Amino acid sequence: MGGRPMLILGEDSQRTHGRDAQASNIAAGKAVSEAVRTTLGPRGMDKMLVSDTGDVTITNDGATILGSMDIEHPAAQMIVEVAEAQEDEIGDGTTTAAVLAGELLSKAEQLLDDDVHPTTIVEGYAEARDIALDAIAERVLDAEADDDLLRQVAESSMTGKGTGDVTTERLAEVVVDAIRHVEGESGVERDNVSVHTQTGSSSSATELVEGVISDEEPVHANMPREVEDATIAVVDEKFDVRETEIDAEYSVESVDQLTAAMDAESRELREYADALADAGVDVVFDTKDISDRAAAYLADAGILAFESVSNDEARAIASATGASRTGKVADLEDADLGRADAVRVRTFGDEDLAFVEGGAAAESVTLLVRGGTEHVVNELERALADALDVVTAALDSGGVVPGAGATEIAVADRVREAAAGIEGRKQLAVEAFADAVDVLPRTLAENTGMDPIDALVDLRAENEQESGRAGVIAVGQHGEIGDPVEAGIIDPAAVKREAVESATEAATMIARIDDVIAAE
Repeated sequence: MGGRPMLILGEDSQRTHGRDAQASNIAAGKAVSEAVRTTLGPRGMDKMLVSDTGDVTITNDGATILGSMDIEHPAAQMIVEVAEAQEDEIGDGTTTAAVLAGELLSKAEQLLDDDVHPTTIVEGYAEARDIALDAIAERVLDAEADDDLLRQVAESSMTGKGTGDVTTERLAEVVVDAIRHVEGESGVERDNVSVHTQTGSSSSATELVEGVISDEEPVHANMPREVEDATIAVVDEKFDVRETEIDAEYSVESVDQLTAAMDAESRELREYADALADAGVDVVFDTKDISDRAAAYLADAGILAFESVSNDEARAIASATGASRTGKVADLEDADLGRADAVRVRTFGDEDLAFVEGGAAAESVTLLVRGGTEHVVNELERALADALDVVTAALDSGGVVPGAGATEIAVADRVREAAAGIEGRKQLAVEAFADAVDVLPRTLAENTGMDPIDALVDLRAENEQESGRAGVIAVGQHGEIGDPVEAGIIDPAAVKREAVESATEAATMIARIDDVIAAE
């Protein structure tokens, strides 16, 4: 090349390789993990997230925090994806997964500094992961998944998430009732449980509605606000005078002609009410608009009507009541109609909500979440969604394990013991994995105000005893070592398994990257 440099990448490209690339990626992953570490556990702190438009979110939900952060670094984004995967698969444990992934990266960095090859780290972490999964399976409690156990699972999930210690027990009962309502022979139909928020009152006023809730208000003040044993139609037709497809002008030369035209319009609008009344419809949900005159005729016929219903709500109402959506009222048949025990319009402050209760076709339920402010109800919504997911996981995905860090201590001890039988430098990676798992009970202890080192020593000593089982129990505003099962702190085994698998996968992927090329 005559001594001239050979250009492979474009002038605007940037490349970081070797140890610099590894250090940069690991530092980014650790930074994201540290951002949510203080939120872990029942005494974890909250984060205030402020968008560029001034919207404020106060939460300690890991997935919400990471999802709201404007993260550009690709390695850091992988940690966010860990939390998102945990949220999608299980619904809870997002902070656990993110914190574990960050600690695995931290331990990998130390191994890289000691000249342990990334491939060796990956192999060691993979072997340690398998040992950890076996240890989790061994910790599954031999207990029947009765309502009391499921309430403990729900309470453990919600504690410290803005629900308040006083109302957590009440909310856990509502969650279990909702899941039991949609449980069938093939498992839990989680999609049949929805959450609807409404500001006003306290969180203790949260209730379970056996049916669907709609945001829409009746289209006319004279319509009934409560219909028992309701026959329901869900339609996609605009209730108004039909318009021609071509532009046309009509010349009215006398009062009689004007009166005849108005009478014709009135007959056309009255036909909607007549057709619904003839079909025996008591309540109609319309995804289109209903004109004021048509609404008046519907009110005269004693029909309760709602307009501009969203597609999602229309689909839910049709599913819950057994109705079939139809495009024309004139084509309604009995098979298209749904049934409900009652449709009630209830007023909350300045807003009306429609409750479709006791649907005939599907076992759909809705949690009506109450709270004093919008921030409170939003956090309650996230907490209840997590609780619904973990109770579902406890029933469908392989039992429950002790919480409060007890399972993590047992997993770390088991991995550390197995490391002694592994030869070569891979043993260092397995031991590092065990040390990384210790970050979870250590963080729980730190967030409850305990000395993390002393707490870790006490936890290990207690768990080494025969039938020993100890975790970090939050008592008042401080923590102490105790039996989590006796304290009612129970987690689904699926949460632990998913956290270990997703965190290990992300950490090993990042550790193997030795070249970062950024180009337009």
